Amino acid sequence: MNNGFVRVAAAIPELRVADCAFNTAQMAELVRKAEAEKVQVICFPELSVTAYTCADLFFQQQLLDDALKALNELQLLSFTTTAVIIVGAPIRVQNQLFNAAVVIQGGHILGVVPKTHLPNNNEFYEKRWFSSSKSTDIQTISISGEEVPFGANLLFSDGKFSYAIELCEDLWVPIPPSSQHAIHGADVIFNLSATNELTGKHQYLRQLIEQQSARCIAGYVYASAGAGESTTDVVYSGNGIIAENGKIIANSERFSFDSQLIISEIDIDRLRADRMRNSNYSNDKSAEKYRTIIIEDAHFNNFELNRKFDKHPFVPSLANRDANCEEIFSIQVGGLAKRWKHTNSETVVIGISGGLDSTLALLVSVKTADKLGYDRKRIIGITMPGFGTTDRTYNNAVNLMKTLGITQLEISIKEASLQHFKDINHDPNQHDVTYENTQARERTQILMDIANKHNGLVIGTGDLSELALGWATYNGDHMSMYAVNSGVPKTLVRYLVGWAAHQLDKNSEEILNDVLDTPVSPELLPADENGDIAQKTEDIVGPYELHDFFLYYFVRFGFSPDKIFFLAKNAFGRDYDEDTIKKWLKIFIKRFFNQQFKRSCMPDGPKVGSINLSPRGDWRMPSDAIAFEFDK
Repeated sequence: MNNGFVRVAAAIPELRVADCAFNTAQMAELVRKAEAEKVQVICFPELSVTAYTCADLFFQQQLLDDALKALNELQLLSFTTTAVIIVGAPIRVQNQLFNAAVVIQGGHILGVVPKTHLPNNNEFYEKRWFSSSKSTDIQTISISGEEVPFGANLLFSDGKFSYAIELCEDLWVPIPPSSQHAIHGADVIFNLSATNELTGKHQYLRQLIEQQSARCIAGYVYASAGAGESTTDVVYSGNGIIAENGKIIANSERFSFDSQLIISEIDIDRLRADRMRNSNYSNDKSAEKYRTIIIEDAHFNNFELNRKFDKHPFVPSLANRDANCEEIFSIQVGGLAKRWKHTNSETVVIGISGGLDSTLALLVSVKTADKLGYDRKRIIGITMPGFGTTDRTYNNAVNLMKTLGITQLEISIKEASLQHFKDINHDPNQHDVTYENTQARERTQILMDIANKHNGLVIGTGDLSELALGWATYNGDHMSMYAVNSGVPKTLVRYLVGWAAHQLDKNSEEILNDVLDTPVSPELLPADENGDIAQKTEDIVGPYELHDFFLYYFVRFGFSPDKIFFLAKNAFGRDYDEDTIKKWLKIFIKRFFNQQFKRSCMPDGPKVGSINLSPRGDWRMPSDAIAFEFDK
């Protein structure tokens, strides 16, 4: 494996019905191509040695003998390759014939897996020719002079990952064999199939594969018969699909007359991380005993990934943008609505800076008031100009509050901060952490006291990315009475505000677009000589798109810094050089560990996605843990 990835392939060869020699030659060519691509396991369709549509020819001794000869040729081929080869063939065992998957590596047949569920409907009559795996207790069979494990309960493992096999109809039954395979340790399921095409069936098949791979928390490799099959009554399109835990990551071109090799990588580390977090995953093992077959490690450890990883894993796809954004806002609004009603608060109080986070929190507050049927004037927005406030953010804050129709207050923190500097004997010209945090805590004091005065609830504006980095002033903007953005990372904040801009009136849209174009900043240091923002957060702690990427894989899957670095190079290789990615990853790790004490006492707030850092739920970490080393 390479950083936890195993490279697999679904192979769709050009076939001829009942022409085993031709079919073997086509498969051999694809095996050689797969070997050149450093594929570790290659899977062919159901009955690929003979073709699936041989019908009563399966009763012909000549065809069965040709199939065995084909398997012998593939065994010889496997002496010169390292990949595991899985092919479909009719296998005769005593007086029964089985539709089986044959696993080949290093010149040997490692195991034979017979099909369990045989279709017997208007399109397929497999029970006419084949027997189910349940019809025999035979554990081994003789092929090519070797005793070979036989049964549906076989696992194959190289010590680094394990896989199992099911065949076509097995996937379509209420409890597919793959469910038990996964519970017993299979990381990847290979399905040798021959599914015909009907109107609407392809989409259903994709959903079936997505759902089964998600239910099993597994990789799923599906190889189905192609255009070379007989079209006497039905048509086969050559479906090659590779999925990982609910998501299709590669697929073939349907209805192609050419052979195809669909290659991708499955992240075994990711699958096992999810399984480890699912306490029910291993609690339903049946009494059936599984047998593990040892395979050789293919020793391909330096391949580049074919698949690409999303740079913004928290951000939904544009395809369902409206539905996704509505759902996220609904979660935030639902959380705040419950808290507002439960506390019997007359108002909610929110500091409006003209930045992204406070803008999103304000939009959520407005939507909540509308949902509850409250007058928007019950939302008290306060702009609190300080030493670093620029005209741009000030005007955006004031104008946004005006267009949304909330109660507006303006309270400068300059005089109070200067008085505090005097009280603690701090030089106001010394722009250090004391200078910055004094302003942040003064703003929080104002919000809390105004809330007390107006029977209000202070709404927190800080987001998930800031919590991860500890980019908040302890007991300053770190604290609130309900933090509506605490489950929303910065990249998603930007996405939501961008979406909201198109839902409002023209004036509000112009303001939100300018907020989106404004550099992220706490504005705690004086502006530059042009009156522009001088303190830019991403210049100090690094790009939020990188930190959100690091956060996702660190918390969601528990990946090591080395693995995260590997993935980040894949996702951001065109945007940042390796040294830059490394620099910010080191800072992320250091800050994530050192700033846990802020998260240990963070306020309540709604979980929005798959990750949250609340110490009462998703993330429970000692504040004095030692940061992981990362010295690449």
